[in-house]
Amino acid sequence: MEFFTNLISEYGLIAMFLIIMLEYACFPVSSEIVLPFSGAIASSQNIHFFVILTASVIAGLIGTTICYLIGYCGGSTMLNYLTKKFPKSQKGIDSSYKTFDKYGASAVCFARVIPLCRTYIAFISGTMKQSYSVYILSSFIGITIWNTILIGAGYFLQDNWQFAYMYYDKYE
Repeated sequence: MEFFTNLISEYGLIAMFLIIMLEYACFPVSSEIVLPFSGAIASSQNIHFFVILTASVIAGLIGTTICYLIGYCGGSTMLNYLTKKFPKSQKGIDSSYKTFDKYGASAVCFARVIPLCRTYIAFISGTMKQSYSVYILSSFIGITIWNTILIGAGYFLQDNWQFAYMYYDKYE
């Protein structure tokens, strides 16, 4: 994680944008660290809160679209492979299909504020062939809420942004 925080410190908004985009594209980057740190750096560099928030939401939408498209184009094939290789996973996958079927757009929106679910919901949405316009609107709402909370914590705590990291580390 130190690698990413160093990139953000050195390259500012561009690094924040790319790292946030990667995080939403299911790369192993923790938003619970990157977003508060981005807020703290933005604050210290006098980047207005709404600039970093807007950049983060756009980055999130681009990243999540990548996962959505992977699910849309090949999700069923991947899940079939997984269930053949790991038969016990079938029950969990079936359960996620039923839950998604029942809640659809709401599931996407609410999943955006639940760690782990927040990134992988894109894959499930694509696999379930959810309308892209419904998916992106639901994602926009959830991403905006999540990013506002975490970037806001870093932005307004500024030099004390590590408090967010402390809680993440404790509850990880």
